[in-house]
Amino acid sequence: MGNRRKSRELALQILYQIDVSRDNVRDALDLFWQNFKGLEMAIEFTEKLVEGVCNHKEEIDRLIEESSENWRLKRMSKVDRSILRLASFELLYCNDVPAKVTLNEAIDLGKKFGSEKSGSFINGILDRISAGIGKD
Repeated sequence: MGNRRKSRELALQILYQIDVSRDNVRDALDLFWQNFKGLEMAIEFTEKLVEGVCNHKEEIDRLIEESSENWRLKRMSKVDRSILRLASFELLYCNDVPAKVTLNEAIDLGKKFGSEKSGSFINGILDRISAGIGKD
């Protein structure tokens, strides 16, 4: 598994933790790294993703809600919501990552960690977000 893919998985877990526990970002990151040693190669990108999502959460959440039909964030599963936030941050702020890579990685995360329908749900919303911000 590549470092960035691993970073995305770790970021998803930390974002989920933050969503459930309402911890602040730094506390959540510190707690996570204390309990999961041996992941040094993924720390930098993981923290960039987690901190980026948390720093731009209002903007990202608004974009997700505007791009989802009949789905408010509160109704989405915590896993799907965390994946959408993660991928939306990448689309908006990680110019070194092609949109296609971001979408594929998010869909894979949905299939691995979400429900049976997560992949297609995530794909639909991220397609609209990607088109709306003009990133192909």
